[in-house]
Amino acid sequence: MKRLLLLLVFAFTTPAAANTVTPDFTQGTMNSTTTTTIDISRTIETEKYGAAVSTWSGSNVTASGDISDTATTYSIHTAGDPWTLEITTRAAGLIEDTTITETIDQVSTITTLSVFSQ
Repeated sequence: MKRLLLLLVFAFTTPAAANTVTPDFTQGTMNSTTTTTIDISRTIETEKYGAAVSTWSGSNVTASGDISDTATTYSIHTAGDPWTLEITTRAAGLIEDTTITETIDQVSTITTLSVFSQ
């Protein structure tokens, strides 16, 4: 039955035909311009956290105890000689906060020219 149906479909159809198309021009040009604009505004925020720090350093200096003890005293080891003392104490938490704001503006233009002839 299917074969008979297919035979009938093909028997009563007509073949497709196309006419010849001849261009009506001999030459020409085409211009195209594309402009793209990009505007970017962004903010970068950075926060750095650190631990608690208690240190001391120096030359020709002697500490009487632990740096964390508030009763600690520092004395010059050899009197008359040069000496240095640096004490650093920092609580734990935010140690640096940076904010960077940027604006980027970009414009690009592309121009094309097509020339054609027959």
